[in-house]
Amino acid sequence: MKFNLRYDTKYLDGFVSPKEMDSIWPEIQKSQGYLTARNGQGKEFLGWLDLPKNIDVNMVRDIEETAQKLRVNADVIVVIGIGGSYLGAKAVVEMLQPEFGEKKIIFAGHNLSAQYIAELLEFLKTKEVAINVISKSGETTEPAVIFRVLENFMRGKYGNDEIKDRIVCTTDAKKGLLKKIAEANGYKTFVIPDDIGGRFSVLTPVGLLPIAAAGINIWNFIAGARTAREALESGTLDTNISYKYAAVRNILYRKGKCIEVLSNFDYRLHYAAEWWKQLFGESEGKENKGIFPASCDFTTDLHSMGQLLQDGERNIFETFLIVEKELNDIEIPFAPKDLDKLNYLTGKEISFVNEQAYKGTSEAHFEGGVPNSAIILPNKTDFSIGELFYFFEKVVAISAYTLGVNPFNQPGVEAYKKKMFMLLGKNL
Repeated sequence: MKFNLRYDTKYLDGFVSPKEMDSIWPEIQKSQGYLTARNGQGKEFLGWLDLPKNIDVNMVRDIEETAQKLRVNADVIVVIGIGGSYLGAKAVVEMLQPEFGEKKIIFAGHNLSAQYIAELLEFLKTKEVAINVISKSGETTEPAVIFRVLENFMRGKYGNDEIKDRIVCTTDAKKGLLKKIAEANGYKTFVIPDDIGGRFSVLTPVGLLPIAAAGINIWNFIAGARTAREALESGTLDTNISYKYAAVRNILYRKGKCIEVLSNFDYRLHYAAEWWKQLFGESEGKENKGIFPASCDFTTDLHSMGQLLQDGERNIFETFLIVEKELNDIEIPFAPKDLDKLNYLTGKEISFVNEQAYKGTSEAHFEGGVPNSAIILPNKTDFSIGELFYFFEKVVAISAYTLGVNPFNQPGVEAYKKKMFMLLGKNL
């Protein structure tokens, strides 16, 4: 299959020079060398790198069959997880599920809002319910607390025997509290591989089961990631866009552009940006280094953050995430009296108006001193989204190594947990 993502750097002119790209190229090669030889920092967490090629076909079939059973038996499937245990799946589901259709998948365990959980429990009273709880250790506070609450709810609703067919645990193969809970209660389990960190886990059961439960074709999603892997395995700055994007980010960072804004013109990409923020923030933000990842949903945020981007401090660069072709479109109708003065748009499609908003924004921001580039998806399909996710994973590994940090650990996350556990009175 052909790799379809493109990277447009037109509006980097004057901010990133060919000479600077040539100068950083040996560093990019060195970073790729760490991945090829598997000898860089965090080398024990490189399972994601070849996963699209080596994925266990029988496991994928098992995921499909399990997802189908959950869909048949439940009106609502509650996915419990936080961070990498839910963001990738939520991003894919939000990009591909109809906005106003019946929502089959609900996510919980990513916050500790009592009101959210109370309203969820009330909603589930009249629904047929299934649960997929995701946690490597079972000790992460947010999903562990919510799972305890929802498991208790399920026992009251269905009894101990029936919930065995309604709860699936995605966890460690051998150890951890969630593994013990699953074994004690006879819940079906899927394994989180030891060599893949949470934010890189969307192609494991962590992401694939919720995505399949939403009715999305996970084979196509995997195929897109496999195509990206093959296209991005080697090459030059001119032929490999993961190298080029990683190089651009590091060049701009060294010039004081310490904030990257991922901007989109499609509301369905909101959670793709949330996943991207975790992927890049958690991978690069170490040792007092790192580009701060932020995001904007345009055109909505042009009426708020647009002001800062256009006229604020020049420590920002912008990357647009653009979908080239919409699945559906609406033609703007003629109004006989033209009271809203919009007849000049008669016959034009809304996607055309949105496209001009993007072009105008990128040009205005460039002229205002904000270097920007664009990652372009041909469409929003399971295949192209698989390409996009693997592309970002490859970029962040190269970029973080070039920055000089371990892309695959998260010591700062552990720091807050220790403080919180102490305040809660947990024995450490």
